[in-house]
Amino acid sequence: MADRYLSFTATAPGRLLTRRLGLPQPAALSRWSSEHPCLPGDLLHLTAGETEVSDLAPVLARTGLPLAAPAGGPAGGPGDAPVAAVVLDATGVQDVDTLAEVHAALHPVVRSVAASGRIVVLGSPLDAGADHHRAAAQQALEGFVRSLGKEIGRGRTVNLLRLTDAVAAESTLRFLLSPKSAYVSGQVIAATAAGSDTPADPSLPLAGRTALVTGGARGIGEAVARTLARDGAHVVVLDVPQAQDDARRLAGQLGGAAIALDITAADAGERIAAELPDGLDVLIHNAGITRDRRLVNMPAERWSSVLDVNLASVLRTTDALFAKGALRRGGRIVATASIAGLAGNAGQTNYGASKAGIAGLVRSLAPRALAEHGVTVNAVAPGFIETKMTAAVPLFIREAGRRMNSLAQGGLPVDVAETTAWLAHPASGAVNGQVVRVCGQSLLGA
Repeated sequence: MADRYLSFTATAPGRLLTRRLGLPQPAALSRWSSEHPCLPGDLLHLTAGETEVSDLAPVLARTGLPLAAPAGGPAGGPGDAPVAAVVLDATGVQDVDTLAEVHAALHPVVRSVAASGRIVVLGSPLDAGADHHRAAAQQALEGFVRSLGKEIGRGRTVNLLRLTDAVAAESTLRFLLSPKSAYVSGQVIAATAAGSDTPADPSLPLAGRTALVTGGARGIGEAVARTLARDGAHVVVLDVPQAQDDARRLAGQLGGAAIALDITAADAGERIAAELPDGLDVLIHNAGITRDRRLVNMPAERWSSVLDVNLASVLRTTDALFAKGALRRGGRIVATASIAGLAGNAGQTNYGASKAGIAGLVRSLAPRALAEHGVTVNAVAPGFIETKMTAAVPLFIREAGRRMNSLAQGGLPVDVAETTAWLAHPASGAVNGQVVRVCGQSLLGA
């Protein structure tokens, strides 16, 4: 459904009226396309404290964004022209004094970040045994990033990336500094594991890999399937038998395959493994349902059906595929959580429980799956995404959902798909056990 308010605020009368009334002023987001694969403009690299990351400069040079001249340097530096993105290396922030360097570095350049631009702050992993001054300073970066994300406006995003090795985190930096991360803001992402693979063809990173998308025939699942196919994957679209015509049609368009299967069947995992005798590289748990009602009015069937589809089937299928050896080393599992599971939502005790369960699954399984099988496990947690389901929401509730985030608009299915594709990337092995919100920095649970 078209966002008429967003279109209205893009006009001169709309800007004037909303400014005078103090209403949200969303900016149209720049998303990835083959014609515009990179943000327009330069990348400014700044440092607070002494860096603890080697090889950062060459990694930034490979993002596709030309490096901007530093302040006071040749034309093109901050203050002379807008920059597409700013990367602030704060890995060396040790205490309150060096934390002040974060302010000193960004204060003069925030206004220079172009609309739909990016600010990425780099931090060090949090260590419970670290000096408490350092721990306090590094934790402070999270509050700083989330606060800046809420005030920066104009479609710009701010995220914190905790890393130990720039090369291992390269795919994450590329994602955060690209139009593909348009609806990801206010997030804290850790890229600290090992085991990333460099694809032979960067333009087709999933070439030669098989990806299964459950609930893939329509909506967000369809967007995920199309995006993985764009990146070179052989996509298998799995959906319920009632949607098999849509699944087969989509699979035909993508040069993939379709499986008609009720994912809640006790033997679903075994049947998937039998359909894929050569194994699986990417498993996307996207299938899900809602049966909303307040707990006092919720019959047991509404509770159990949601928990069975959204959580129990994910657990059973994942266990079965591991037991059958169907997930190859270097594989990726990406499950779909929700901000309803992280923040709660009235009328969704069943849905919220199921999606919080996904977050628990990811955090528990991720270290073991990597150690025992060489497979990473992560989740995306969408916020308000423009789909047929949200189009059916009553007008005022729908508008509240759209505006209650730092970008003041709903996301698109492709925003979830691009985040999923980043987590499925062969070079994203350093990202494991993460639940990444794709919500425009929703105010819910923030």
